[in-house]
Amino acid sequence: MKFHPAEEPITEPVAKLGGDPIWLDEPCWPVHPGTREPLDFIGQFPVPGEPGDERRMAYLFLSYDDYETGGMAAEDGEAVLLIQPGGRTPGFAAIGPSGTKGRSLWRFGPNEEQVPVEFRIDLMPVPDEVEQELEAYGTVDANDYLGGRPVYPDWAGVEAPWRFYFCLAGTDLDEQYYLNFAHGYGYAYLSPDRLEGRFSWEAA
Repeated sequence: MKFHPAEEPITEPVAKLGGDPIWLDEPCWPVHPGTREPLDFIGQFPVPGEPGDERRMAYLFLSYDDYETGGMAAEDGEAVLLIQPGGRTPGFAAIGPSGTKGRSLWRFGPNEEQVPVEFRIDLMPVPDEVEQELEAYGTVDANDYLGGRPVYPDWAGVEAPWRFYFCLAGTDLDEQYYLNFAHGYGYAYLSPDRLEGRFSWEAA
């Protein structure tokens, strides 16, 4: 996945980070199960399907508190990956009342203010040399990727029959957006029928 800053708000149901979610069904904004504060919208991603299937999108939301990004545990409600249309809302997810809207992905400004950001995502095949490295050494030189085989620092955050979906790298204070995964990676998963999602991150 390659990220390109959006020159104007993205209003189509395409792969992107930040901005407003482009819902394919009724808006459904998750909140923190303890504080009831709306989670941050991180991005939306196309759900793979068979030819002729209805188009679906996955919407990732994470909590944030004092430099800490939620999502270390896949089912504590601090990380919610919703599928629309026709998806199942995870039982652990707390959904806000109609009209709930939280922040979207952001970066730190020069005075540590939170500046909203939005990026278009280009999806392209992994270069052959990266795939060869994965075959030979079990590692991959790619920070952000959708599909294929995951490379975990230690172990999968969600076990089979859930299927690996995409990987997002954590970032630092001075990067183009802020996701504190303790220098590690976040991993998304889909249920076998691709109607329910999970997300968790693992520190490096």
